[in-house]
Amino acid sequence: MSVRVRFAPSPTGNLHVGSLRDALFKFLHARHEGGVNLLRIEDTDRTRYSAESEAEFIETLKWVGITFDEGPHIGGPNAPYRQSERKAAGIYEGHIQTLLAAGHAYKAFETPEELTLMREYQQINRLPTGYFGGDWRDATAAQVAEAERAGKAFVIRQRIPRDTTIAIEDAIRGRIEWDSNTVDDPVLIKGDGMPTYHFAAMVDDHLMGITHIGRGEEWISSAPKHAVLFDQFGWQRPVFIHYPVILGTDRKKLSKRHGATRVLDYRAQGFLPAAILNFVALIGWSPGEDREVMKREDLIAAFDIDGLQPSSGIFDIEKLRWMNGVYIRETPLDDLVKILTEYVCDPVALQYLADPGEEKAAARVDVLPQLAMLRKGLAEQPEYAKAAIGLEQERVHTLTDFGEATAFFFVEEPEMDEKAVSKWFPQPQVPELFDHLIERFSSVQTSSSEWCEMLVRDYAEKKGFEKLGPVVHPIRVALTGKTVGPGLFELMSVLGPERMVGRLTRARAMVR
Repeated sequence: MSVRVRFAPSPTGNLHVGSLRDALFKFLHARHEGGVNLLRIEDTDRTRYSAESEAEFIETLKWVGITFDEGPHIGGPNAPYRQSERKAAGIYEGHIQTLLAAGHAYKAFETPEELTLMREYQQINRLPTGYFGGDWRDATAAQVAEAERAGKAFVIRQRIPRDTTIAIEDAIRGRIEWDSNTVDDPVLIKGDGMPTYHFAAMVDDHLMGITHIGRGEEWISSAPKHAVLFDQFGWQRPVFIHYPVILGTDRKKLSKRHGATRVLDYRAQGFLPAAILNFVALIGWSPGEDREVMKREDLIAAFDIDGLQPSSGIFDIEKLRWMNGVYIRETPLDDLVKILTEYVCDPVALQYLADPGEEKAAARVDVLPQLAMLRKGLAEQPEYAKAAIGLEQERVHTLTDFGEATAFFFVEEPEMDEKAVSKWFPQPQVPELFDHLIERFSSVQTSSSEWCEMLVRDYAEKKGFEKLGPVVHPIRVALTGKTVGPGLFELMSVLGPERMVGRLTRARAMVR
């Protein structure tokens, strides 16, 4: 069977993690099987549809590396790919008439007030909530004709078979059964003539040759209606795949407090698209062999729907940060510099980081001034900035982290950690150590990491220090203001003699 899948969002807001995973699983499935990945826009709810949202969906998916073979933005043999346009082209009309003629659908004329009373009665009497026939499921042709002559508004509902078992074979969960008497009759055509998801999506899936319907497990309750609709048309059912729900690390519904947000916001936070693609792919799917860090090509090669898990997937923002750090470290330095240069100049990212929204608090702490210094450094001292980035590449988790990590490179006087100063500067060896280094660095123009290491080790040995700590730590604090950072000798080489003399002289003035 040639696999054909579709990502069919209703663009009414931003693209979030759940929808991204939906699109990603389908992309990986299609590419693994050499099939077709199709984008279809389900915009029959015209009151909520947003063209800007549709554009964002397409932009976001392109950014993370998800591509399509057909869709509204590229065309294809099944055009149009927006359901509103398909409705205007009359694609659904013939099919609803087929159902009406066969008795698989009927017109229902209840008013909104009557439907409200029906639901209240069901709730009071603890009955299943939904439309199970009312006055119109078994109305005569004459009764329907009379209602139409009277100009009554109506919807068209599917007639679900009664007193039988409806079953599907879910690719993840196996056989799922329902008593048909518990399945309500869904609306197929709304009062304004627009088809509902229950109708348009299934008709489109058949007409577009979709072989696998993948969606979140919240759609399981709708599966019997959709399976029956395929049967009523006499069409072959696609394979149903209901993905597990995504939870936070506390196993509660995913929300902003877990770090979940608009996917493009992760770009603004400094996450790489390859890391996001990798991370999201592993939420509810296992490639086996305990593999975690996988490039897009690796994911495609490994993807199999048999690896999809029925249990809930966990969104762990700390794991995403870890994985993003891995991708940063694996990025060639020249490429990383280019990525960072674009990032620190991106007005969308900078606006996001300046936004005081509560969920963004952790990302915005004093990072803009630091990123501004990095931006200036990249523009005015590109080789120096590149060297600084290379030193910190092993230590950061996001592009944003480079702001804080490299800040001390681009200031004349780095901010001093008071605890570090009070611990190391009063040591008796420090005045002579600083004087010695100032003298040596004042006499050279360049300083390789090897020469700096030799200089420090020779001094420690002559002064009888068995360990380098009492020498290394004061130097690091004097040069960076901190007790932690990249390798000291590599750091000294990047700073160069002139900067080191200035910082050591400042530190010497702080020593009593």
